[in-house]
Amino acid sequence: MSITTLSSREFNQDTSRAKKAAADGPVFITDRGRTAHVLLSIEEYRRLTNHPRKIADALAMPGLADIEFDPPRANITLRSADFS
Repeated sequence: MSITTLSSREFNQDTSRAKKAAADGPVFITDRGRTAHVLLSIEEYRRLTNHPRKIADALAMPGLADIEFDPPRANITLRSADFS
């Protein structure tokens, strides 16, 4: 599986290239240098959406390093139970 990255302009000018590349893996389409869209083959889309994924599979997917993810820390406090 290979990952292809195209700018929005490249995608608009050569859609057939993007479709051919999607047969080999995901095609990331950038807008002003930032990833904005992903083009997948229908087979890959169905594979991703029809089967539950294991967390290990999700963490091992290609392109994961390109995804920004900085969740806020959970503020969990303990409190006494009220048995009245």
